[in-house]
Amino acid sequence: MSDMSFDVEENFGHVPVLRDRMADLLAPGVEKLGEHAVIVDGTLGAGGHTEHFLRTFPQTRVIGVDRDPVALTDARERLAPFGGRFVGVQTRFDGIGEAIAHGEGEIFGLAREHGVAGALFDLGVSSMQLDQVERGFAYRTDAPLDMRMDPSRGKTAADVLNTYGHGELARILKTYGDERFAGKIASAVLREREKEPFTTSARLVELLYSAIPAATRRTGGHPAKRTFQALRVEVNAELEALENVIPVIAELLAVGGRAVFMSYQSLEDRIVKNAFADMTASKTPPGLPMDLPGTAPRFRTVTRGAEKANEAEIEENPRAAPVRVRAVEKLPEPTGGRP
Repeated sequence: MSDMSFDVEENFGHVPVLRDRMADLLAPGVEKLGEHAVIVDGTLGAGGHTEHFLRTFPQTRVIGVDRDPVALTDARERLAPFGGRFVGVQTRFDGIGEAIAHGEGEIFGLAREHGVAGALFDLGVSSMQLDQVERGFAYRTDAPLDMRMDPSRGKTAADVLNTYGHGELARILKTYGDERFAGKIASAVLREREKEPFTTSARLVELLYSAIPAATRRTGGHPAKRTFQALRVEVNAELEALENVIPVIAELLAVGGRAVFMSYQSLEDRIVKNAFADMTASKTPPGLPMDLPGTAPRFRTVTRGAEKANEAEIEENPRAAPVRVRAVEKLPEPTGGRP
C-alpha cells in the first residue's frame, strides 16, 4: 500500500498533530504483536493519524472510533484503499470496549484474542468540525448553537443556555472554560433568554462582548473562546467520556501495548495525569520490601511528564501549540518483588 501518493494536506486540508511522534510511541506494541497488531484510533476525525499508521505499519489493522457520522463517512472514504485493514465504528470513544466485545469480523476478533497493540486519543474538537459552520463550534461565524459531535442525539448548546439555572451555567463556564466572569455571564444569559431564547452564535458573542470588561477583552484573546469551549465540553460530556475510557482501554491493551492521550486543555490533561499516576503506582503500603500480591503496578510511564510539540512542529502545524502528550505501557503480570 506504500505506493499510494495522495497528500494529506492537498486532499483533506488537515495535518494530524504530531503524526510521526504518535507512530513512534505506538511502534513497540505494534512490533510486539506483529501480524496480530490492532491499533485503536479513539478519535478518528478526518482519519489522518489512522492513514499514517496504516502506511507506517504495513501489517497493522486499525479500529477507528468517532461519534460524528459525517467524520466517519469521510474517513471511511479516505481509508477505503486500505481495504479490510480498517474498520470504522460510530460511538463515543468510551464505547470502544463494547464495540470490540461485540464486533464482527477479523479485526475485532484479533483485538479480542490478542489484545490491542496501541490506542490513540486526540482529544477535543477537530479542525474539520470547526470548519463546518453549521455545526456551531466556531464563534467567529454566526451559526446555530448546536455543538453536538453526534448531531442526532443529546442536548444542544442552545438547550444549555436556555434551560440551565444560574448556578449550573456559572459552574460549567468556570470549570470547563476557566472563565473569570462566569457569574456575570450567567446572569446576562438568564436576562437575555427571557426576552427571546438563544438560537445562534452571533447573539451569544454579542452578549459576551458586553459582559466581559474591555480591559480583559484586550488582553485575554477572543472573549467568546472560553464560553464556547465550556458549552462544547458540557454538550458532549467530554470529560465524563475521558474519565470512563481510561480504565476501558487499560483493560483492552495487550502486554507491551501502549495508550497515548493528546490533550489541549488543562482539565483534560489533569484527568489523564492523575489516572496515569494511579495506574503506574504500587498499591503496597510504604515500607514493605516487596509488593504484596496483586498490588504491583501493571503500567509504566512512557513519556516524561507531558510532552510538548517543538518549535518546528508548531511552525508547520499551529494547532500543535497547546498539545500535551502522555503515554503508558502495559506491563506483564508481576512474578515477585518490586519491578
